[in-house]
Amino acid sequence: MGILDKHKIIEKNATLLLVLSFLVVTIGGLVEIVPLFYLEGTIEKVEGVRPYSPLELAGRDVYIREGCYVCHSQMIRPLRDEVERYGHYSLAAESMYDHPFQWGSKRTGPDLARVGGRYSDAWHVAHLSKPQDVVPVSIMPSYRFLLDRKLDGKTVVDNMIANRRVGVPYTDEMIENARADFLAQADPDADWDGLLARYPKAQTRNFDGQPELTEMDALIAYLQMLGTLVDFSTFQPAASR
Repeated sequence: MGILDKHKIIEKNATLLLVLSFLVVTIGGLVEIVPLFYLEGTIEKVEGVRPYSPLELAGRDVYIREGCYVCHSQMIRPLRDEVERYGHYSLAAESMYDHPFQWGSKRTGPDLARVGGRYSDAWHVAHLSKPQDVVPVSIMPSYRFLLDRKLDGKTVVDNMIANRRVGVPYTDEMIENARADFLAQADPDADWDGLLARYPKAQTRNFDGQPELTEMDALIAYLQMLGTLVDFSTFQPAASR
């Protein structure tokens, strides 16, 4: 009996095919997963990566709630066409405080892993309010209503505590000052020294141009920090050090 004949036996027996397929998938999964338990760390620590500020965290929640991840990934692969278009390939450490992470493979719109600083706040307001005004071929819906949704930061402490329970290293000081930091980041008249000490490179200003603190402020604060925490002009992968 040849190899093909033996293969026919497997193909014709659904139960046998199911059992053997399960064994193959199990062995393959174990080969990939088991070595990770014997590494000191599966994520290389990278200078500059920090937990989200309270306002950025709220903006990330808006990003997820509105399904932005469905059309925009945050994962630049180490391929030439990817890095030339979007910038340095994504590092695992950049998503180490994301619950859930925003990686993906589907891109109806461009990858946003390095969108921070590429456009002005006014551009983001215009784009989110009426995408076709700045990108005529865009099929993205309008999110102008975010300008009308005010935020008071009452839930930010609970949000940070929940994130700390799943591993985000928010300190007691960060949580104690959470609401004050939340309100200060988008207030041009606020004292930002404490905020910047706790969250280096946090961007501080009125993001949407309105006197009230809104979901638009929070979302733009989040978008403007994406990809800005790591200094890639000095970054070297561990393998090349």
